[in-house]
Amino acid sequence: MENKKAIKLIDKILVNLDKTGINTDTLIDDIKELRTYALEAEIPLVVKVLRLTYEHIEANGSFLIPILDDEPVDEVEGVIESTDDEAPEESLKYLLSLIKNLDNKMNISDLKEYRDLLNAY
Repeated sequence: MENKKAIKLIDKILVNLDKTGINTDTLIDDIKELRTYALEAEIPLVVKVLRLTYEHIEANGSFLIPILDDEPVDEVEGVIESTDDEAPEESLKYLLSLIKNLDNKMNISDLKEYRDLLNAY
């Protein structure tokens, strides 16, 4: 994202995730605010991913999507397998870091993968 306020907000969210983990009270509001910047910038993929992210956190009280791997995600009968050695915060921090640099084609690809995983969850 190019918007300086959006970048500052992402940095704030990342710091909060390091300090308090997934604190749904502030986190959901911050993600909703970040989504408004994506709406203004007219970035539909980011708008969708952020909406799915805060809805997922509201419904589950955490971010249960595993961090993306270079290897294919294991799926067994539509259930996404998650390894316990990676905290939900790490996956969410990775997702937010992707949004910071949308010029990288791999970041766009990973965001699409997060979108698909969130939709499938």
